[in-house]
Amino acid sequence: MNQKYNASESLNTKAPVMLVTGSAKRIGAAIVKSAHNQGYRVIIHCHRSEQEANTLANELNKIRVGSAVIIVSDLAVVNDSAALEQFVQTIMQAFGQLDVLVHNASRFYPTPLNNINHAQWDELFLTNAKAPLLLSQALLPYLKNQRGCIISLLDIHAHDKPFSNYAVYSMAKAAHRMMVQSLALEMAPNVRVNGVAPGVNILPETNSDQALDDVQQRRIIDSIPMQRIGQPDDIAHAVLYLAQANYVTGEIITVDGGRSLTLTGGS
Repeated sequence: MNQKYNASESLNTKAPVMLVTGSAKRIGAAIVKSAHNQGYRVIIHCHRSEQEANTLANELNKIRVGSAVIIVSDLAVVNDSAALEQFVQTIMQAFGQLDVLVHNASRFYPTPLNNINHAQWDELFLTNAKAPLLLSQALLPYLKNQRGCIISLLDIHAHDKPFSNYAVYSMAKAAHRMMVQSLALEMAPNVRVNGVAPGVNILPETNSDQALDDVQQRRIIDSIPMQRIGQPDDIAHAVLYLAQANYVTGEIITVDGGRSLTLTGGS
């Protein structure tokens, strides 16, 4: 386990605090920036993207001194009760409170049938189901103190429309979806729990094993009623709405340009 905490004293000790897991780049970073723009103090969590996290924190702290901190940790920390407790204390040392917990960190890759192994199962379920549940449980007392909320990033394939060759990922996200609905009941009325289900709101990085060629991108765009790939900010706007929607719990907002209307599952 590797944890790192980096903070400076915030000038505004009354601003709400948001923690976003896996938020050094891409959609997570967009959520952090949007929250910061609305006056939140932000905790940027990362595992392997420490350089990007530092760059983001420095950018935000130039806007408001002491308004952003980073925490570096593998989410496998949830597998050890003592390590998890230390992780929670590190989170709470940042600003002394927590108002919004956003589960954004996620691993995503195919697991074709006949090649599925224990390591894939463990990794995909860790980031997409187990860590969100155990971290929510561990942080509940602090969220309850603030009458705060939890927001989970899900997937349009997590509900009745599985993605071919991604059985383990789809199963894990489906479990995460049920977590949102279950915890919304169990944590009410003190903590609200909601989710956002993106469609194609960001393409895989061009240098990754998930990169898409021009033909694949065109096929995806043609399947979206809005006829364009979404933007990370589209997800961030939904997250910020849920963070402030005081009478909404147990809901999952789909942000996919209408893709769910044409989606039948499969490839």
